[in-house]
Amino acid sequence: MSLLETLPKPQAKDCLLDYAAILQLLPHRFPFLLIDRVLSFEPDAEKAKITCLKNVSFNEPYFMGHFPSDPVMPGVLQVEAMAQAGCILAYLKFEEESKGKRPAFMGVDGCRFRRAVRPGDCLRIEAELEEFRRGIITFDGKIFVGEDRVAEAKLKATMV
Repeated sequence: MSLLETLPKPQAKDCLLDYAAILQLLPHRFPFLLIDRVLSFEPDAEKAKITCLKNVSFNEPYFMGHFPSDPVMPGVLQVEAMAQAGCILAYLKFEEESKGKRPAFMGVDGCRFRRAVRPGDCLRIEAELEEFRRGIITFDGKIFVGEDRVAEAKLKATMV
């Protein structure tokens, strides 16, 4: 039986995994858990891909200081959201290699921010596998609000 089959089934009808399964996969917790749902997982595509969702609320703790009169989600947290999506991809795609391990961020290249992310935005976070070799996953991350791409980066992580 695959890992995906053993995870709690979502309460919502429009997603593959919700908070209950995500909490079992990722070691992150509030306020640093930046994935609300997994919308889709395509393990057998030419390049395995996962699509996740993050609802950005005005109640996020970073908005108190970034910036009170003009709230903007910090870019480093957008990168972290892409990294978390990539780690879920690794857990689901490479079950044996990831079993009993936690993700460790190794690097980010070519990061670009195209527009500000603000309270009320719904982020669609995509991670597409580039390579998995010797326990190191390299993937392309992208974040969209609607059809607008707001951030992108090539990320690298390992399971330790």
